[in-house]
Amino acid sequence: MKITKLTTYLVAPRWLFLRVDTDEGVTGWGEPVVEGRAETVASAVEELAEILMGEDPLRIEDLWQQLFKGGFYRGGPILSSAVAGIDQALWDIAGKVHGVPVHHLLGGPVRDRVRMYAWIGGDEPAEVADLAREQIAAGFTAVKMNGSGPMAAIETAARTREVVDRLAAVRDAIGPERDIVVDFHGRMSTAMSRRLLPLLEPLFPLFVEEPVLPEFARDLRALAESTAVPLATGERLYSRWDFRDVLSTGIAVAQPDVSHAGGISEVRRIAAMAESYDVAMAPHCPLGPIALAASLQIAFATPNFLIQEQSVGIHYNVGNDVLDYLLDPAPLRFVDGYANPLVGAGLGIEVDVAAVERAAEIGHRWRGTIWRAADGSLREW
Repeated sequence: MKITKLTTYLVAPRWLFLRVDTDEGVTGWGEPVVEGRAETVASAVEELAEILMGEDPLRIEDLWQQLFKGGFYRGGPILSSAVAGIDQALWDIAGKVHGVPVHHLLGGPVRDRVRMYAWIGGDEPAEVADLAREQIAAGFTAVKMNGSGPMAAIETAARTREVVDRLAAVRDAIGPERDIVVDFHGRMSTAMSRRLLPLLEPLFPLFVEEPVLPEFARDLRALAESTAVPLATGERLYSRWDFRDVLSTGIAVAQPDVSHAGGISEVRRIAAMAESYDVAMAPHCPLGPIALAASLQIAFATPNFLIQEQSVGIHYNVGNDVLDYLLDPAPLRFVDGYANPLVGAGLGIEVDVAAVERAAEIGHRWRGTIWRAADGSLREW
C-alpha cells in the first residue's frame, strides 16, 4: 500500500480537515489545524506531503519521525499541528486495514466509557448558573466555564470577586456531586492567579486550566505549592519535550491537544510521561469531529485519563457544528455525559465527504478575538 494523495479542506466554522488517499482505496482522515491559522497549517501539510508520497502509510512511527525531525527546524504550533493531522489520518488507515478501532492498536481499552464535560458560556452569575443546570439536565456530570473576561495584571477587588461569584453560582446550581472546570485561559498574570486560587478552594473546582501563560510555566511550581486547587496546562504545548519540565512542577492535569501536539502518536507518549509524574490526562479538544474521535481513541487506551473536552454546541461553532460532517453522528453522541466505545474501524467515524467538499467551496477565515483595555493596551484572549 502506498500514499497517493493528501487533500486539505477549510471548513466552517474554523476547522481544517485532511484526507489521505492510498493506491488500495483505503482513506484516512485527520484534523490538522491551529485555530485562526488554518491556511498556514494547510501550507505546511502541502510541504510535508512531499515526504509522504509513495510511502507505506502503515509505517506510522517512521513517517512521524521524518515529518517532525526531518526538516532540521522542528516543533511549534504550525509544524506540530500539520504533523498531528497527518498522524491521525495514518492511524485511521491502519485501523481500517486491520479492521479494528485505533484504541485496539494502542493496547486495547482500559475503560468501558469516557467521561465528557460540556462548555457553558455566560457572563452574569445567574446566567452561567442557568446554563450549567441545562447541561446537567442533558446528562453531563461536569461543566467547563471561563474564569473571566479580559483581566489586568493586578485587578480590583470587585473584578476579583466577580470570578469567585460566578463559580459560586455554578457550584450552588449543580451541587457537590458534579464537577466544574474553570479555564483561566492564560488571562491571569501569575500574581492574579496567586490571589484567586485560594479564594476558589472552598468551591472545589475539578481543576483550573492555564493559570499562567505557557511562557511563564516556570511559575507553575510556586502556584501548585500555594494552593489545593488542582492545576492544568498543555493546550499550547506541542511535544513531549515541551511537557518534560512542566510535568515535574506539581500540575495535576496535562492537556495536550491531539490536533496540535503531534497527533495520536505523540499524545500517547505524553500520556505515558505524565503517568510517571502522577499527572492525569484531560486532552484539549474544542475542535471538530475528527479531532474528537482521535481524542477518544486515546482516552479509551490511556490508564491516567481523567475527562475529555468536546465542543458540541460551543459558542465558536456558528453555522456548523461537530456532528454536521458525519454520515452517522451516533458514535459521537453522549449518553449520561459519557462517550461509549467507538467500535468502527480506524477512528470510528465516517466522514460525510460531500458535506466536507460543499463546505470547503466556501471555506472560512476565522480569526481569534483581539481584546483591548480601556487604555488601549492589549489584553490576553
